[in-house]
Amino acid sequence: MGATTTEVNRIEADEAVWDVVMTSFERHTEYAEENLQADADLEAELGIDSVSLASILTDVYEACGIAKRDIPAGLSSITQVVRHVYQRLSDEGKSVYADSLQHTAEGLLSEGDAVISRVLTVFRHHTGYGSAELKMEADIEGELGIDSITYASITADLAKVAGLENPADFPGDSVTIHDVVEHLRTLLDGHPLPDQPALYDNDVAVPDDAYLESPQPSHTFESTTDPVDYDDRTMRDFVGLVDRDLFHKTREFSRFYRHKQKSEQYWYGMALESTCRNRAVIYDEVAGKSREFLMFASNNYLGLANHPQVVEAIADAARAYGSTNTGCRLIGGTNVLHKELERRLAEWKGRESCIVYPSGYSANLGCISALAGPSDLVFTDAINHMSIQDGCKLSGAGRRIYQHTMESLEETLEKSREHQGGKLIVTDGVFSMHGDIVNLPRLVELAKAYEAKVLIDDAHSTGVLGRTGSGTTEHFFLKGQVDLELGTMSKALAGVGGFVCGDEAVVEYLRFYSNSYVFAATIPAPVAAGVIASIDVMQAEPQRLSQLWRNIHHLRSMLQQAGFDLEQSASAIIPVVVGSDQVTLELGRAVRARGMYCQTVVFPGVAVGDARLRISVTSEHTTEDLDLAAEILVDAAQEVGVPVAA
Repeated sequence: MGATTTEVNRIEADEAVWDVVMTSFERHTEYAEENLQADADLEAELGIDSVSLASILTDVYEACGIAKRDIPAGLSSITQVVRHVYQRLSDEGKSVYADSLQHTAEGLLSEGDAVISRVLTVFRHHTGYGSAELKMEADIEGELGIDSITYASITADLAKVAGLENPADFPGDSVTIHDVVEHLRTLLDGHPLPDQPALYDNDVAVPDDAYLESPQPSHTFESTTDPVDYDDRTMRDFVGLVDRDLFHKTREFSRFYRHKQKSEQYWYGMALESTCRNRAVIYDEVAGKSREFLMFASNNYLGLANHPQVVEAIADAARAYGSTNTGCRLIGGTNVLHKELERRLAEWKGRESCIVYPSGYSANLGCISALAGPSDLVFTDAINHMSIQDGCKLSGAGRRIYQHTMESLEETLEKSREHQGGKLIVTDGVFSMHGDIVNLPRLVELAKAYEAKVLIDDAHSTGVLGRTGSGTTEHFFLKGQVDLELGTMSKALAGVGGFVCGDEAVVEYLRFYSNSYVFAATIPAPVAAGVIASIDVMQAEPQRLSQLWRNIHHLRSMLQQAGFDLEQSASAIIPVVVGSDQVTLELGRAVRARGMYCQTVVFPGVAVGDARLRISVTSEHTTEDLDLAAEILVDAAQEVGVPVAA
């Protein structure tokens, strides 16, 4: 076995260069440092090919400020790469402690500052960044790609190590690691960090089991069932829970989950025993009985899931083609109905071509990761759907997360104006937990100014926005002016699967480079038949879309008059924002007790402290349904203490 990096004599190359090189190798290969043997053959032993090595060296050159960036042949080990970088720095007369290295985490750690050391340890643990990537002056979200949920976890841990009671004491938007360090110094008020066991393995000390435990229940609350102890933990507390037993977190979460079920707060995954219309019969596993609910948790926006023409098309196709295709699209899985569906979707969206994926989630994963790579940048809204965020991560491109405004997007784009790789802006059309619509005209304007491509996810826009329901571009009279339009067929289109519409050359590329398309079985032909029928019904019965919008305006008006916080919702999704997880869960319980079912959204659907009820309006709701829903929400809010007008 070759020598590890800790065993290599570092006289030939400064430690800072080693840190930069190793960080880049870790990032691009996903190896842990201890598995990156310094003298192992890169290709034969580590499986790092020339393409990956070129990406690694490009990152290293940028971090070190090296001007001459050609990739030499013959570099066959990490040791040789380090020597090469060190020689380049020497040839260009640069100190290995040039500015680009001095401001990295490791450079600051060498100053021996305990506060900086602790802050950086926490950031490294939650982000997976190496030392050289944590530049102190980089914007935490916009440049480092650390979203609000991860940042909340970071500040919660920093509060623990500093002996603070409230993680919310830390600064919020547009902050740097340097800001966090200085703010922590202010909160400590000249006092040293209290003696604490280390938070994580491989930190200064061995973790203490008592210290790693989440907060224990401290008081009780009233419930419609027998009183149970109140557990003030959230689902965030079970992410990254440190223990030698990998499954420790699962047992802890199971106890937490059963507790929430018993208190009737967690009511997820209960089974429907009927069709899902304006009302539905659901089996309550906790109470052990079935019950009819007023249904406001369905994305069946136009009521097409139960339309006789759609159901009959599915049945006819199943009889003609069987239940499924048993293969991927490129090898035996393509049916004539897939081709027809892609043609119809492209025509409806006003685009040249379309590709259908197994799901909307896989469409985002496959499309983003196929088009963007390590030399590119992806710009993603902080509240984009998780499938977008995961697609950006999977691509290996540099992530730039902007706050939920066009001003923040412009600032983020400006910081990367000189980037030499490609740029892709990805956004939801309708934001799934907030219900507001992206400012697409301004986003397109910024994309043109900064030479970026645009991908818009129309999951909750398709069938809802625009004169014919084709989505966000039609809503803003921008058909054909957005590079890629992505959607799902599992909502208004009453099927399952995802799709991407765009130029034919781009779609053709995706067919061969989207792993989630190439290496996955496609949607069954009967499903494709059902979606085609759904498009037919939408076009033949435009009154469904008109009725949907009458219902949206009616319910939203009543809830606004009652004083609920609906944020900037302007779609079929109406959020009732509460904030507190505990109060929101109790509100959800009280709503269900009165016979209405809507989604209770807590972490990870939204950040901790931003909990809400999510109400989905459909064309099938009657005026009586909407009036009763408003009445139930007001009564439930009064019961649990959410302020509303009587």
